[in-house]
Amino acid sequence: SKFSVIVSKVSTGSYKRQVYEVPSGKQLVDQAVIDRITWATWTSVLGDEVIGIWSRHAEKADVNCACVSHSGINLVTGDDFGMVKLFDFPCPEKFVRTCFCMVTATSTVNIMVLSCFSRRHVLEIFSSLNL
Repeated sequence: SKFSVIVSKVSTGSYKRQVYEVPSGKQLVDQAVIDRITWATWTSVLGDEVIGIWSRHAEKADVNCACVSHSGINLVTGDDFGMVKLFDFPCPEKFVRTCFCMVTATSTVNIMVLSCFSRRHVLEIFSSLNL
């Protein structure tokens, strides 16, 4: 049977992904249980589902933010080099090519894809910014 539990995923300064039940604060450590979780949102740069966002020469701190679209099929990331990149989600293979990339003025520290946006909307916004 299916049941719902509210959980929260956090990334630590040592680049570890930890999952907690809410509101109890109990840490989930059983990987089989964690693997079966369907996340309502995804804003983490860590995890098997996003291994592909890291370029060949990237350091751990280079990718600052990520957000999966409401549909769960697109992932947008921001990095220290001012790059905003669009990927298919999940992207579990290393060194995945981006679907689209845009350069902003400086480092991108946060990004959010509004729930009503599709890949087409993201591309239209990127192309209209003229940065």
